[in-house]
Amino acid sequence: MKHIFIDLETRSDVDLTKTGVYRYADSPYFDILLFAYSVDGSPVQVVDLACGEQLTDDILHALTDDTVIKHSFNASFERVCLSVWLRRNHPDVFRSYSIPEDSVGDYLDPSSWHCSMVASAYLGLPLTLAGVGAALKLEEQKMTEGKVLIRYFCVPYCYEGDVPLFHSPGDAPDKWAVFKAYNKRDVETEMGIEAKISRFPVPDFVWEEYHLDQEINDRGIQLDLSLVQNAIRIGDTAKEQLTERLCDLTGLENPNSVMQMKGWLKARGLELDSLGKKDVQELLGSVSPEIYEVLRLRQMTSKSSVRKYTAMQTAACSDGRARGMFQFYGANRTGREAGRIIQLQNLPQNHIPDLKEARDLVLSGDMDALELLYEDIPDTLSQLIRTAFIPKPGYKFIVADFSAIEARVIAWLAGEQWRMKAFAAGQDIYCESASRIYGVPVVKHGENGHLRQKGKVAELACGYGGSVGAMKAMGGADMTDEELKQIVTDWRQASPHIVQLWWDVESAAIRAVSNKTAAETHGIRFSYESGFLFIELPSGRRLAYVKPRIEENRFGNDSITYYGVGASKKWQRLETYGGKLVENIVQAIARDLLFYSMRTLSHCFICGHIHDEMIIECSLDVLLEVICEQMARTPAWAEGLLLRADGYECEFYKKD
Repeated sequence: MKHIFIDLETRSDVDLTKTGVYRYADSPYFDILLFAYSVDGSPVQVVDLACGEQLTDDILHALTDDTVIKHSFNASFERVCLSVWLRRNHPDVFRSYSIPEDSVGDYLDPSSWHCSMVASAYLGLPLTLAGVGAALKLEEQKMTEGKVLIRYFCVPYCYEGDVPLFHSPGDAPDKWAVFKAYNKRDVETEMGIEAKISRFPVPDFVWEEYHLDQEINDRGIQLDLSLVQNAIRIGDTAKEQLTERLCDLTGLENPNSVMQMKGWLKARGLELDSLGKKDVQELLGSVSPEIYEVLRLRQMTSKSSVRKYTAMQTAACSDGRARGMFQFYGANRTGREAGRIIQLQNLPQNHIPDLKEARDLVLSGDMDALELLYEDIPDTLSQLIRTAFIPKPGYKFIVADFSAIEARVIAWLAGEQWRMKAFAAGQDIYCESASRIYGVPVVKHGENGHLRQKGKVAELACGYGGSVGAMKAMGGADMTDEELKQIVTDWRQASPHIVQLWWDVESAAIRAVSNKTAAETHGIRFSYESGFLFIELPSGRRLAYVKPRIEENRFGNDSITYYGVGASKKWQRLETYGGKLVENIVQAIARDLLFYSMRTLSHCFICGHIHDEMIIECSLDVLLEVICEQMARTPAWAEGLLLRADGYECEFYKKD
């Protein structure tokens, strides 16, 4: 036995969509109902565990045999579920990995697992089994009956006290027969996907990155559940009090209703198209005291959601750790990770100077003191969300991230020498950019320091061909269109090699697609192969664009279109251009650098990563400077790229 394809049908009283698979399988009411498999391409077998059938010894032992590759679509689900099931039902067979001090001991070693979803995402295909099957036009498509059957057999139909009750196969034999066929079909679809995409295999080093990702997900992050519970209670109380005050001030039944609030404001001569934060903020300085107070309080209620804390509480496993928060290849245009469950990628920042003191008040449940010292309780709770992540006893967090990673990568790719020299000299790139734009020295917190922010906006907005719209989106909304246009012009004049990079990349991609051949520029190789446009990065990893073709854009120029998942989450034809392709390439290289660093530091307990930052749970004697030094090592494939990593130590997660 060399390969086994697996698909499971399971049940639990926990909502998988809200908690993720780790908490789902952690429930005492979790169980595996059906186990479908195929060994080395043989016909698919279905083991009816719910009706008393058993896995054979060779299949059981294959699950822990590192020489047997286990395949599944979204393999983390099967691996985690089988980990729990084996520990409960076959403890003599179960075998984990790592060392006793680690927190991954409840899970099977991911190193012999391959995920068909990852293999599909590597080729730019959708992240669902049905979506991939449709995109590849497989003969064996995923059966549509599955959702109804899952609701019937896998979700409790009622409770006796706290005990969930599930339908058994005997309750509906006809439905159960269809459910078994559905289970069998999923394996057949997975095998069909593998057969279709096997000519473009995922490189071994990407599978190694996937295994590291799974290890990080298995490890999870410890939650301070006392803080979480108190934050939820205080947040709910604060919202009730704010809503009550708004009701008293406005006389409205529901002051949180946009329509009711717009009507109240209109009756007082203020007609608004939007009650968004930005729009309201601009009004606060020019309205009557009555309206000011109402809008201020309403803004506070809009911050009073405790959804993040609730997500933490819901996702926490029995040991108090949140797991499964990172989706490998979640952004298949670049291969970057995507957030799941708690969504670490979009946590509010913290700016409270006495963060620990505020945190201690919430931890103690002292709402009166919190209200006295911090007028805006919802905002305070929002800023404390990060601090709910804590290291285990006797450990600390080291948080380290790359400095201006995308700016460094694009300067390196384009050969923009003044930028490279600025990085080599340890200069602030936002100050240097502002200096180039305005023609004067710019020093952070010093000479012409006010221009640094404009330099920062320009750097964030202009690097990938963005213009006035991008400038406004990145924080330049307070500047006039004329000023923004001039900044864009000046930025491009100051960075001619980056501008040339956009055109060179676009030209190479168009040549590859038009001529169905290969092209190369700036060390990046473009090729057209069997209906895919591939962009090979310096790391050796490839970005894929499905069924590309050349079409005329709205400006009358040639542009590349391809199939991908659009903003509407639908599989559709999308358009790209030089600046966008450069953005994909730069972000993909930044992603590769992060994974190179994480593999360098894989001997540490990495428990999270957000954008270009990683969180390490380590013993108190580990030195920050050593971690940063190792993180900033440049891989052999990025010769000449100047990396820098900065970081800090903390007793709870925060933004330094």
